[in-house]
Amino acid sequence: MKSAEKLTRICPLCNKAYAERPALSRTDNATFICPDCGTRQSLESIGISKDEQEKILSIMHKHYSAE
Repeated sequence: MKSAEKLTRICPLCNKAYAERPALSRTDNATFICPDCGTRQSLESIGISKDEQEKILSIMHKHYSAE
């Protein structure tokens, strides 16, 4: 039987707590990171600037919090 409790983890990159499903870091393919850092790494890999990355994350957070 699955537990309804969410496991809280600390992201080794940004040091923030998160309870969502972790992302696998693109830098070593072994470290689990928070979804936001995973998104940042993905966007960085296609050349998106840090400012634009934060704008995209902000839009994503607004969308998910509205649900």
